[in-house]
Amino acid sequence: MSKQTQLTKEGLEALKLELTELVEKKRPQLVERLSFARSQGDLAENNDYQNAKDELEFLDGRIAELDEVIKSAVVVCGNGKKNAVGLGTKVTLKVNSKEHSYYIVGEWEADPMAKKISHTSPLGCALVGKRVGDCVDVEAPAGMLNYEILAIE
Repeated sequence: MSKQTQLTKEGLEALKLELTELVEKKRPQLVERLSFARSQGDLAENNDYQNAKDELEFLDGRIAELDEVIKSAVVVCGNGKKNAVGLGTKVTLKVNSKEHSYYIVGEWEADPMAKKISHTSPLGCALVGKRVGDCVDVEAPAGMLNYEILAIE
């Protein structure tokens, strides 16, 4: 049996959209490119053929990977009462006198630039299950950081 993948509803929808885009648009374009390159003759010296073949192989791998994740996905909608940090919650933290808000999401949704951190990341692990007012220490490249939980939504 395959491992379950925890995702938010939004994260699952984003993965489904990506899969649809790859299967319905990008793969057919790449197959057409490969077919055209194949028709150009000597395949041993045809760089476009080799590149298209490699790209198609990579794309097929990504499609298979997304398909497997979607099949094993379990949608987690947060913890209902929002009184503790969990997957699907937004948490506001105070660190070094500054406030930061993060969304706790599944591994496949993590995007630190968009303030989405995985529940399995060091900070995510430290926060899961904690409540407003709790403090957690997390080892970071800059050293040990102390986070205080200000709000959970």
